[in-house]
Amino acid sequence: MKIGLIGLGRMGGNMATRLIRAGHEIVGFDLSEENRQKAASNGAEIANTLDDLIAALPERKVVWVMVPHGKPTESTLQSLLEKLAEHDIVIDGGNSNYQDSMRRGEIFAEKGMFFLDAGTSGGIWGLEEGYCLMIGGDTDAVVHVSPIFAALAPNPKGWLHVGPVGSGHFVKMVHNGIEYGMMQAYAEGLELMRAKEEFGLNLANITELWRHGSVVRSWLLDLTAEYLKNDPELKDLSDYVSDSGEGRWTVIDSIQEGVPAPVITLSVQMRLRSQQDQSYAGKVLSAMRNAFGGHAVKKVSDE
Repeated sequence: MKIGLIGLGRMGGNMATRLIRAGHEIVGFDLSEENRQKAASNGAEIANTLDDLIAALPERKVVWVMVPHGKPTESTLQSLLEKLAEHDIVIDGGNSNYQDSMRRGEIFAEKGMFFLDAGTSGGIWGLEEGYCLMIGGDTDAVVHVSPIFAALAPNPKGWLHVGPVGSGHFVKMVHNGIEYGMMQAYAEGLELMRAKEEFGLNLANITELWRHGSVVRSWLLDLTAEYLKNDPELKDLSDYVSDSGEGRWTVIDSIQEGVPAPVITLSVQMRLRSQQDQSYAGKVLSAMRNAFGGHAVKKVSDE
């Protein structure tokens, strides 16, 4: 199958390479010259403009979009909406908000086009390991492009048509919320063991142990064990942890649906705390303890 792929960065570029290895033809477009050259060296045909990309595709055109969510995705999809024709298929494989995907699906449907939202998990390891794909959209359109999903997935069970437009990104949103909670639990457990200095626990060896038969084994644990093996004190890292949006959206949706999600909520809050150089709330707490009890305070000049 010959498809267009817009966005040839870390994820998109690797996806293009995996599809080419599986025998598919890729016409790629990216604003970055470096990304274009790398994709070309891996066998992709490179288009200079969106018009060139669309012109290079056969009838019933299929275009996969892998650009950052928000304005980049919105503007790209709007351009495709104006340039594509009836029955063409557009797939958004980025981390868009599912409500945006539902809205976009309706707009594309009004023009007789098909919009699929593909929640994509696999990160930088997807090229070799494959991508877990959560697909939302019209059944016939999903069947038409299923060879693409099959090539990207690690095995036949690695992709699933989960429901109508929006459901793919909704499932991926919840997936990432769960990921936040799992990561936070691992981090807290490892910090607790590290604090028990009298035992002199080797965290690299323990995480490696847990990979074999433990009920808490996972790919996240595998990656953690490998990192600790090379840098057990994590001396080259800060404790700043970014959040890309899906965790926040999961918490917001849990509130709107009235579904308790305390672990995910707290894990998102911990990420927000990590992004502060100093917490104003912490300073207020310190001031109150000093005011009502005369407790000692630690000033910035003491650090």
